[in-house]
Amino acid sequence: MRVDPAEFRRLDLRCHALLRDVPLHDVWQIFLDGGGSERTMRDVLAISPFRGSGSANILVRALFAIRGGLGRVFGWDDERHDSSAASYIHRLTNDDRAGSLIRPGTREGPFRSLYLFPNEAVFEIRNATVHAFLASALCRRSDGYTLYWAIYVMPVGALTTLYIALIDPFRRFIIYPVLIRQTQAAWARAYVPTVAR
Repeated sequence: MRVDPAEFRRLDLRCHALLRDVPLHDVWQIFLDGGGSERTMRDVLAISPFRGSGSANILVRALFAIRGGLGRVFGWDDERHDSSAASYIHRLTNDDRAGSLIRPGTREGPFRSLYLFPNEAVFEIRNATVHAFLASALCRRSDGYTLYWAIYVMPVGALTTLYIALIDPFRRFIIYPVLIRQTQAAWARAYVPTVAR
């Protein structure tokens, strides 16, 4: 489900310019079957596992609980690490702001929205470990859609490299595969008629 970042970079997306100075860490591809011809990123956001009350998977819940506990103990997620001056929201143009389906800066869990266009969205998170961005793109296929998740990571200090090295195996082999399956299942429940399944 991980794909070559070059495939994502070939898509005509605003995030390529907006995040031009941020390293692209990896890209994931999610096949969403059916759904009709008018789906947008707003529909994806409505069923996003990042938005809900938590994963149904006990291992994923445990990993998030451990990370949350460490964040509280070490102060990684304190507001002081999320300065509004460091946000990329200041890079948005007037056209970006006018074209967004939600107000830039809207909170979605730990993320801050930069924009939500019909076919593309960027959310950011900044704490003591990383300044990271989740860029998503929705592309129409003949039998459904392809959703891309691109993860960009900007170091915020010496801790970033170690932190990313420690979490990558969990993120790549446990968390994201579970979240991808949840996204596909939620998409099917919400947008694929029962008779078509």
